[in-house]
Amino acid sequence: MAKTASKKTDSTSGGRPRLMLMDGHSLAYRAFFALPAENFTTATGQPTNAIYGFASMLANTLRDEAPTHFAVAFDVSRKTWRSEEFTEYKANRSKTPDEFKGQVELIGELLDSMHVPRFAVEGFEADDVIATLATEAEAEGFDVLIVTGDRDSFQLVSEHTTVLYPTKGVSELTRFTPEKVFEKYGLTPAQYPDFAALRGDPSDNLPGIPGVGEKTAAKWINQFGSFAELVERVDEVKGKAGQNLRDHLESVKLNRRLTELERRVELPRTVTDLERTAYDRKGVAVILDTLEIRNPSLRERLYAVDPGAEEAEATPVVADGVELDGTVLGTGELAGWLAEHGAQPLGVATVDTWALGTGSVTEVALAASDGKAAWFDPTELDEADETAFRSWLSDPDRPKVFHNAKGAMRVLAEHGWSVAGVGMDTALAAYLVKPGRRSFDLDALSLEYLHRELAPAAAADGQLAFGADEGAEAEVLMVQARAILDLGETFESRLADVGAADLLRDMELPTSALLARMERHGIAADREHLQAMEQMFAGAVQQAVKEAHAAAGREFNLGSPKQLQEVLFGELNLPKTKKTKTGYTTDADALAWLAAQTDNELPVIMLRHREQAKLRVTVEGLIKTIAADGRIHTTFNQTVAATGRLSSTDPNLQNIPVRTDEGRAIRRGFVVGEGFESLMTADYSQIELRVMAHLSEDAGLTEAFTSGEDLHTTAAAQVFSVEQSAVDAEMRRKIKAMSYGLAYGLSAFGLSQQLNIEAAEARGLMDAYFERFGGVRDYLRRVVDEARATGYTATLFGRRRYLPDLNSDNRQRREAAERMALNAPIQGTAADIVKIAMLNVDKALREADLKSRMLLQVHDEIVLEIAPGERAAAEELVRREMANAVQLRVPLGVSVGAGPDWESAAH
Repeated sequence: MAKTASKKTDSTSGGRPRLMLMDGHSLAYRAFFALPAENFTTATGQPTNAIYGFASMLANTLRDEAPTHFAVAFDVSRKTWRSEEFTEYKANRSKTPDEFKGQVELIGELLDSMHVPRFAVEGFEADDVIATLATEAEAEGFDVLIVTGDRDSFQLVSEHTTVLYPTKGVSELTRFTPEKVFEKYGLTPAQYPDFAALRGDPSDNLPGIPGVGEKTAAKWINQFGSFAELVERVDEVKGKAGQNLRDHLESVKLNRRLTELERRVELPRTVTDLERTAYDRKGVAVILDTLEIRNPSLRERLYAVDPGAEEAEATPVVADGVELDGTVLGTGELAGWLAEHGAQPLGVATVDTWALGTGSVTEVALAASDGKAAWFDPTELDEADETAFRSWLSDPDRPKVFHNAKGAMRVLAEHGWSVAGVGMDTALAAYLVKPGRRSFDLDALSLEYLHRELAPAAAADGQLAFGADEGAEAEVLMVQARAILDLGETFESRLADVGAADLLRDMELPTSALLARMERHGIAADREHLQAMEQMFAGAVQQAVKEAHAAAGREFNLGSPKQLQEVLFGELNLPKTKKTKTGYTTDADALAWLAAQTDNELPVIMLRHREQAKLRVTVEGLIKTIAADGRIHTTFNQTVAATGRLSSTDPNLQNIPVRTDEGRAIRRGFVVGEGFESLMTADYSQIELRVMAHLSEDAGLTEAFTSGEDLHTTAAAQVFSVEQSAVDAEMRRKIKAMSYGLAYGLSAFGLSQQLNIEAAEARGLMDAYFERFGGVRDYLRRVVDEARATGYTATLFGRRRYLPDLNSDNRQRREAAERMALNAPIQGTAADIVKIAMLNVDKALREADLKSRMLLQVHDEIVLEIAPGERAAAEELVRREMANAVQLRVPLGVSVGAGPDWESAAH
């Protein structure tokens, strides 16, 4: 929140129009350093910290200052009239960080969508543009606010012009009025450039006078009245400082010319053209979504200062000529409404209390394309209504459109209502159209694709906020149902355009229905075992703390990076790691490097402490999510990973380590439930590498799979030109890392880091690998070239991953996109195969009338709960369906195991 010393006390009287001017580059750069880039980065590697910080400051300042007119000025380049006059001007400035590059352009796009005028004039700095506009505005009777991090702007301060200067990042602004300038420097604003010329400015590479600081410079200006008078009477200045002034007088004169802001820049607009106008809200939403800036508070703050906000609030909740004839249905009225409208496709919106632990539907809204809509409370249905609704829901010939059908099916099932005939899920459709976005909120999709804002009462996730007036609740939910229906129609054509209609119909929608059942089933948990694990990890954490204090020779907070830096690099004098803005990094990679470089035990202890603390948090999370039925009901996500892989939350089961003793012990806490015989696990062996063999058509890799020998040993023998019997563990380890690394887009540098070898050795290893497996090399080159030409990659089943940054001028973004291009077809195809296998296994179980059921899907593994007497039949079925999910050039290897808990069922 922008904090100001004395809000609006300096120049708001008389009803004068108020112009606010911002120095875009200055503020964006400050925002960049105020927020860590690693916390604000898109999936494609585009940093957004400067954008986020600038937008936040922009929203707060517009709110606090309420200008009637507004513009932002940017620098064009470092080549200006100042650099022409003084070639060393700003020459000492460090190279612009790669993470900052490109963000200014994106800020400009955000400003354009907000209809904010922006200026950038060749040969001039943003300050000159601001000075020109401020001077013109004062003459036209405006009050002026200048938001900038450049102190040269203080010369513009007057009775009607105030500078808001950031004093802490971009979150706190100090108001510089004439009184504040005098308080700070003992000078008038008009005297500031005289003072700056004498002081010099290291940031602009303007040299100062030896032995002359700010106090002396201010004293001279006050003594002689002005810089010009000082020059005229320079011989009167006594002492060494006076001699230094005379010795450097020419450079000081140059400083004075350069610090004076130009107030006559020719501009394409006048100040009267800068009146604020309503946003293109769709454009704002699209930009924020594209940049994966999902913070609802920021969006709300930006919208709150939209000059068209009042007009938007006064418009109907359903815009663009869409009429909504909604009815709040009472008891006994639903059956008739469905009889009249239920044959046509209906949009369905629900409000449920699953998050509150009750898992029941509290409201339902239905909407038809003829403008009719209905809202009802499921708890108030009479027998005829309930029968009609049940029949309509379960009828595959009655088309339904949902937003997040899985969630709706999960809670509707709690009432005993099954759902069929789901022809469209707008969240899944949006995901297939743009898999790279990180949110698929109904309101954002409606704004982007329908140009329609939903009712203000709708929460950020498109669901209804509890506690609103019932009439408003009903209206909001009916509006949502209509938006869902209309989005469904829109996405029909969008899916056809990207060749994803079959993916939705044949893979994603059936998977959604299966996941809803799996979430309801959950998996039984051994609470006592998990509690014992939590206590064990807690004890290990405390022990690590004691050992760390002993190794450091004093107590310190292990969770404080600053204190750890002091101990490691200050007191213990260990080798310095990578330098960051806050010191030397102490992340896991840095600690592992320190452990290898020194004999000091503290880095090793710190790594163990962090691992044990992470395991403790994981187990604590598992215990908290055990429901009243003694089972853990995770939520599976279909729209999180752009490759198509499933993920899980509440709890995240992918957080449980797979190959460590601790991870295996945690998995023993997942057990077979009452009425069932055992758990069964099944997964694919080396599925990514098998997919890579298929896609690359490499003869050597294909032969390695079809020979039945160990893949990594066979590949190592070929790469190192030795007999298989001569392949040792280290050779196999290197080739295994190489093979999997290629499937994940690993570079030679990444491989060297992973194997702890020199980059040259890693490059040689990669060259030797490609010499033996040339088809893999050619495929990896081809897939990036094709993606660069088309803008996307595709899996065997047509799932696309769009990668516009493949043609980016920003090297960091381009290389990140290239790694994704290598990774996406392999990972995406593997994910698709797993989904097909899940669907086939589930269908076969039901067709065989088995009671065994699927519970989890984690990584490439499926976990089932086996009913008594069904183990042999289930295993045969699982092996058959998984092995035949798709026909590749190499066989799909399937491993199956069974046991009383998840770990014992491992294979």
